[in-house]
Amino acid sequence: MADMWELDSEAIEERVAFRAQVRDQVWRETKRRMRFLGFSEQEGPATPNALAPTSAAAKAVHLMYLEVATEVGNAARELAADAATRAGRAAATYADLGEAAGITRQAARKRWPDAVGTQWTLYTLTGKSRPHSMTTQVFRSSGKAIETGRTAVDEGALADDGAVGAVVINAAREAVWACYFNDGTWAPEEITLPEDLQTVPAPGSPEHGDWLHKWDQFITSNL
Repeated sequence: MADMWELDSEAIEERVAFRAQVRDQVWRETKRRMRFLGFSEQEGPATPNALAPTSAAAKAVHLMYLEVATEVGNAARELAADAATRAGRAAATYADLGEAAGITRQAARKRWPDAVGTQWTLYTLTGKSRPHSMTTQVFRSSGKAIETGRTAVDEGALADDGAVGAVVINAAREAVWACYFNDGTWAPEEITLPEDLQTVPAPGSPEHGDWLHKWDQFITSNL
């Protein structure tokens, strides 16, 4: 977990400035809403503390400020949850999420329990003749990934650049389902990948490129 005061001075200044921008934005929105309290933006206080501390007007302004600040916090939490989910789909770990959020790995897992480890990646091989192209899609449901892959291969015969093969892998990068377009039956046919294709190396690695090439060759040999 990052300690703000272990950062260099420039980073600290940037964070302080950012918080000031958020504070100012909350105050501007509070002033905008003050018309519901009977103030115009010109008549309202210049700062949250400009009114007599114990006055009824101060109470109303501070409660309005609290309302706006709470909305900002809720919006920020929603944005953070969405970002955590998208990071998890991109193979981020809970340790990565915790570091980014300034919390522990355990706290990140508790805060976003479904962000990591519940993803399935669909690879599709497209094009009737070589060289083939490949696409990838990430899903939160294995059933949706398989359904999408089967539909793509089923409809692949209708276009020269349609899908001819598909494989779905889990978060552990293990193949859980695969199919190709069978020209004999004119329908998708589920297949079991050879042992050397059942584990998919991480994208960006030389091994991943080798896997894609071997998968291409395997599907082509079945067409």
